[in-house]
Amino acid sequence: MIPASAALALTLAVSACGFHLRSALELPADMGPVRVVSADRYSPLAESLAQALTRAGATPATEDTDDATVLDLLGEQWGDRPIALDELGRAQEYSLRYAVTFEVRKPDGTTPVPRQTIELARDYVSNPVQSIGTEGEREILQGEMRREMVASVLRRLDAVARHTAALPAATPAMPTEGTPTEATPIEGTPIEGTPAPAAPAIPAEGGGDTPR
Repeated sequence: MIPASAALALTLAVSACGFHLRSALELPADMGPVRVVSADRYSPLAESLAQALTRAGATPATEDTDDATVLDLLGEQWGDRPIALDELGRAQEYSLRYAVTFEVRKPDGTTPVPRQTIELARDYVSNPVQSIGTEGEREILQGEMRREMVASVLRRLDAVARHTAALPAATPAMPTEGTPTEATPIEGTPIEGTPAPAAPAIPAEGGGDTPR
């Protein structure tokens, strides 16, 4: 089992280098200017998402932009759940949970990314006697989970963009009534503009003498 101090040092190292997507991010081609909004106007997640979208190539919407695509953070929730107790019944290990509900709306009201919730969870050790170190570790985990949440939201946008790009092209329209088409000759029916073959002459009954 990794000591709590070693786990904390490892978390610090990961936090310092930041969280990066494993592959290039693809945004929807018709996304246009993007605005990130949140119920909490001081949300660190909203600020991080706006910066990440700009780095990925999105155009940030300004206050004067009327036709912006909106990434709406409808709710953020944090919670701790005890998962291990000591011999005195005190919690010594917790599961930190982070849930974010969001949707993406285009200027025409459509939602390429409908309302959905992403939930993350990380476990950490809590010292029932000395809580100073525990609070520090929890704050580090919160920062790391926010970065992972940014990556998770961007992956949803990336999935929508790749799915849209993979859709087959529209099939050619069938000719409608009134559209000229190449005529197909029917046996025995002359095509307009083509002279009909002459019919063989039939001798009239009782006609002239037949040569011997």
